[in-house]
Amino acid sequence: MHLLVVDRQGQEHRLEALEGWRVMEVIRDWGLSIKAECGGACACATCHVYVDQEWMSRLAPPTDEEIDQLDSAFFVESNSRLACQILMSPQTDGLRVTLAPDGE
Repeated sequence: MHLLVVDRQGQEHRLEALEGWRVMEVIRDWGLSIKAECGGACACATCHVYVDQEWMSRLAPPTDEEIDQLDSAFFVESNSRLACQILMSPQTDGLRVTLAPDGE
């Protein structure tokens, strides 16, 4: 199982991932630049990513809690999601996301 991540410099990384792990955890544990300050509690929006359009309809829709957190994020787009709210599974194998700008 893998995840494709485009970093803030435009470089794509193919990261091995384990089923049940949050996309945020995979990105963080492979050492890419993602803050994830709340550790996956959906309380900070510092794991903001852009999901490739072809994947948007394949993911579970965001919860009201996630939408509320995205309201406090910078550079939000229609394909914005919090990486802590997307779980790796056979259905998300090959998911491609781009790290959102840091906002600082």
